[in-house]
Amino acid sequence: MEKFKAMQQEPFSTARTLSQALPYLQRYDKAIIVIKLGGHAMSDSKAISNFARDVVLMKQCNVNPIIIHGGGPMINNFLKKMNIETAFVDGKRVTDTETIDIIEMILCGHVNKNLVSAINFQGGKAVGLSGKDANLMTCTPDQPKFGMVGKPSNINPSILKNFIESDFIPVIAPIGIGLDKKTYNVNADTVAGAIASSMKADRLLLLTDVPGVKNRQGELLSKLSVQEVKILLKDGTIMGGMIPKASTAVEAVEKGVRAVVVLDGRAQNACLLELFTEHGIGTLIKL
Repeated sequence: MEKFKAMQQEPFSTARTLSQALPYLQRYDKAIIVIKLGGHAMSDSKAISNFARDVVLMKQCNVNPIIIHGGGPMINNFLKKMNIETAFVDGKRVTDTETIDIIEMILCGHVNKNLVSAINFQGGKAVGLSGKDANLMTCTPDQPKFGMVGKPSNINPSILKNFIESDFIPVIAPIGIGLDKKTYNVNADTVAGAIASSMKADRLLLLTDVPGVKNRQGELLSKLSVQEVKILLKDGTIMGGMIPKASTAVEAVEKGVRAVVVLDGRAQNACLLELFTEHGIGTLIKL
């Protein structure tokens, strides 16, 4: 009986939720939302399916998502099977000439196409790209200690603007080409920040494996200014894999992105909760 009553109430609950979302749908009408998808949610087929459905819904609601993905867990698993050791410094993977081809193969040939297929299966029109396509992203080498890791030197947003004016959803692998014609692995957070800045995005969503930025006591910080983030980076509160995310957030906001949110990509409907509800989730970073 209780189950039957719950089923009766479900349509009303759905209608109420949609009604409450109206101001936020209006707020983000035609907005550019850059989403970086990373972490272990990427290796969970159900989580990918849910994410894909959310992205298609956003496009249907006249929001313009641009997806940049990582692929760390998949790369780690493959390198482990190949008995190839890998190391991280300041949250970035050290990449040598032996592993760059493997990383490109996994990111562009496996991860990217799986994500494109998931979005298309939900009724979207996703197109897979890397930074190499149409000179979308050219790179310069990062610090020598990182090996074949690059940092964006130029973003050519013209191809992305063409997608935004259509029904297509761009899905971008973080592989770039250098002026030396070499292939570079680029941190996906860094790529997302550079693309968000070049597109003057309304929001940059950094989906990861934690609820957001935390203080030294492990408590979630729901809102931070750029200056506060700089302090947390300097005093060591922000460390490990959160360093490139926080650094990306600071640079993106300073270059014209309205706000950056670090949030848990494992949470169901994470992007929708952040964009279309009153309180959102994760850590909001603004000027």
